[in-house]
Amino acid sequence: MNYIISVCDPKVYGRLAEICKELNLPFNISFHGNGTAVPSMLDILGIESTERRIVLSFADEEKTKQLIELQKQRMFIGVPGHGITVALPVKSIGGGKTLAYLNGENKDAKYVPELKFNYELIIAIANAGKTDTVMNAARRAGARGGTVIHGKGTGGENIAKFYNVSIAEEKEVILIVSGASEKSEIMRSILESAGPGTDAGTIVFSLPVSEAAGFGLI
Repeated sequence: MNYIISVCDPKVYGRLAEICKELNLPFNISFHGNGTAVPSMLDILGIESTERRIVLSFADEEKTKQLIELQKQRMFIGVPGHGITVALPVKSIGGGKTLAYLNGENKDAKYVPELKFNYELIIAIANAGKTDTVMNAARRAGARGGTVIHGKGTGGENIAKFYNVSIAEEKEVILIVSGASEKSEIMRSILESAGPGTDAGTIVFSLPVSEAAGFGLI
């Protein structure tokens, strides 16, 4: 079972919604976000805007491959500037009925994940306005790009700060896909330039990726 993150241009969001419906994928959630490409890269790729749609879905191994293949065919995922899709293996699922629902089945089931993969998703949570600082550090270590989601922490009003990290503030969540061999260096660079104790106050961690497609992995 995978938790799939698909990032695409708003103009082709309708195609992605159709694909998810066609595959009968449950529990799809859509977000607004922005890419982190620099203006020169936008010009090279012919992209008018960094605005993105981010869709989260659940799928088993077979439907994950079908989803990525259909995105390649209908949305041109894999062509520079057309988006990216990553599948994160789910380590555990709360109950057989939940698993049955996510599988589109009416029976209980067991789930044992495999956790050896070639790619990882780096998640960096930084203070608002610090995406450039995070991405500059990531690029110095070999990262090719990322997607940023804007949000706000839900901590209490009087939550204490630890190394300049406060939960109850405007936040930017930066998603970066990297090869497993590059992950440690990218995270190290982010922490040195934008980690706890800096103005960015970035917390960074990674998750394994079971399937990946799109520009930035080429």
